[in-house]
Formats: sequence, C-alpha cells, structure tokens
Amino acid sequence: MSHSNPHISLRRELAEFPSRLDTGPLRLGLLAGGGEFPVRFARSARQAGHFVYGLGVAGMASDELFSACDEFRFAPLARMGKAIRLLRKARVDRVVMAGKIEKTVLFHPFRWLRLLPDWRTIHMWYRFARQNKKDDTILLAIIREFERDGLVFDSALNFAPELLVKHGFLTQRRPTPAQWKDIRFGWDLAREMGRLDVGQTVVVNDTAVIAVEAIEGTDRCIRRAGDLCRRGGFTVVKVAKPGQDMRFDVPTVGAETIRSMHEAGGRVLAIEAGMTIIISPEETAALADKFGIAIVAVNAEELALQSAA
Repeated sequence: MSHSNPHISLRRELAEFPSRLDTGPLRLGLLAGGGEFPVRFARSARQAGHFVYGLGVAGMASDELFSACDEFRFAPLARMGKAIRLLRKARVDRVVMAGKIEKTVLFHPFRWLRLLPDWRTIHMWYRFARQNKKDDTILLAIIREFERDGLVFDSALNFAPELLVKHGFLTQRRPTPAQWKDIRFGWDLAREMGRLDVGQTVVVNDTAVIAVEAIEGTDRCIRRAGDLCRRGGFTVVKVAKPGQDMRFDVPTVGAETIRSMHEAGGRVLAIEAGMTIIISPEETAALADKFGIAIVAVNAEELALQSAA
C-alpha cells in the first residue's frame, strides 16, 4: 500500500495525467456529495470512455446522478463498510470524491442515533479522525480506511481537467482599483484560513474582513456577509489551501455562488486560477454579467507583482 504524501501539487497531478490515460478506459468509483460537481464529473468521465459507478450520500447527492453514471445508488453517510463492499463488488480501478458533504450533521442532537454508523465507520473515526473534525483530517481518514481494502483514491480532475478555471477575466465587468486592493488584501487571509483548514473563502469590503467561511460553506458565508454589510459592494475571495490535496475539497464555484452574491450585494468574485472548479462556466459568467458581478481568476504571483508596483 502506498504511503506517499497526499499533498500533491497540481503541476505533478497534470504531469501524470497523460500516462494514466494511456492505460485506457477505467472503471471509476464515484463517492458523490451534494452540488453539481459530481454530475459534471460523471458526464465528463463517461464521455472520455470511462465506466462510472456512483455512490451518492443519501440526502445530499443529486438524483441526476442516476442518468449521469453508468450505475448509481444512494448509500447512508455513516455506512462506510457498505460503500467499501459495493465498490469492491463493482471492481473499480480508482475511486474519486466529488461534491460537498454537509458537516453540520455532526452537530445535530442525537447524531449517532440519526447516523447509525457501522463498524467500519466507527473504526475509521476512532483510529484516524477523532483528534479533530477538520476537513482534511476527516477526508484523509476516509481515504485510509478505504485503502485498507485496496481501494485507491485519485483526483477527479485527472479525468476531467477541463473543469478547472483558466487564468483571466470571465466577465465583461472588471474589478475597480479599490476592488483589486480588496482582492490582494483578502488573498493572503484566505490562504491562511485554508492553511488552518478552517475554510477557503473570505469576504472583504474596503480592506475590512466582513465574513470568513467555516463549517457553513461558501453560499451561507456570502449571505452572512450581506447581513453584516448592508451597503453591499463587497468582494469574495476563494482560494485553494496551501498544498491542496486535489483528491478532495477543491474550491468550487458556479451559478449558485453568483446568485448568492447577487442576493447579498456582492460585486466581485476572485478565484484561484488552475486550482478552482467552475461549474458550467458559460452559464455562470452569463449570470454574473446579468447581475453586474465581476469574476476574475488570478494567481499569487500576479497579485504579488501588483502589490510591488
């Protein structure tokens, strides 16, 4: 079993991508959470010739996965043993994670009675994850438990690299000089919050932090910023964690992000180029143009040059 460092750089991931495709079509196991990312991934992977066997988290994953995958079924969140058995029975070559898991279920009253975890989940929790409930801790613990049965995880983006946003402006509207200042100000803060594994999004207005993403997720963070900054006009900065493990928790935005910003009064969305997934980029950009919201994909080197100028 491999024990290599899980924090693989995007450059290395993409460098390995062609050699992996040389092996021909694969049988991919998809562990699907909420949102559109799992659906988009499944369709893209199938179009590339891969077989996709999907397991969706019950109550979170979309019904669209029934048509997007070659085979699909729902599975309870805390029944890891069942998921492992199903993936082994499906004879998958690789497993990928895609979509959001609502961690708030961990804080519901009587959560253990509601989740009814099986033995494998309990084993994973007490062996790997009980020290804290950070995203990386829990998701790496899940990967380790699956690896005990020979199930190897890979990045979904090795099979659907087109989902990563490219550098540049995505909308007609561009940030103003004051908004660029907020982007630079928020960037380092968002990176630091990512390093601490708290969240990936910071909302800034006039070089003041309005809201920081935590367990609630990006959209709720944006809405909270709207409640706190009634005049609107704020900037949303979303970046990858330093040493981002591309197998899970990759920053993702889409039309729903833009709708949340419009309702809350946001005016600029700055995301990290080459490290952020954008769902339906044409639809997302068109909606942003309609609402007068600027979307820009930048990188740290560019912002550092701006600061030095």
